[in-house]
Order: sequence, then structure tokens, then C-alpha cells
Amino acid sequence: METRVAVMSVIVEAGDSVEKLNGILHQYGEFIIGRMGLPYRARNISIISIALDAPQDTISTLAGKIGNLPGVSVKTALSGVTGHD
Repeated sequence: METRVAVMSVIVEAGDSVEKLNGILHQYGEFIIGRMGLPYRARNISIISIALDAPQDTISTLAGKIGNLPGVSVKTALSGVTGHD
């Protein structure tokens, strides 16, 4: 199956969505290359970057699940780098 390298940017404005977000990310852990979270205390938000190598439909599904969480927004940048599992 063809995979793509992508980066997701997530902004969490609702602290009560963090546990659900972490649960979703755990479910997709096999596709996550790495992640970095930055608490921005001055604005009471968290900023998370997630690097992925996954099939495009998996990336889209993950972004949809994250984007459906209350107080959470997500944007995805797909690279032209592909591979096969």
C-alpha cells in the first residue's frame, strides 16, 4: 500500500478534549513518526505538530477524527514523498 509523508498541525483550545485527542493519536501510533507538543500558557492553548508516514486515507481519517473534537482545529500538509509498506 502506498504511503505519504505528512505533517499535521493541531491547536487545542479546549483542555477537556486533550484526553480524547491522546486516545486517537494512540490508535494511530503505528503511523506517527514523531510529535511535539507546546503548551502556550499565555493564551491557554496547546500547539501540536505530528509527523506521519501513512496511507492518504488514513491521514484523512485521522485529521477528520481530530477535527471533530470540540475546541480542536487541525490542518494537514502532504509531501510528495511516497513509499510502500
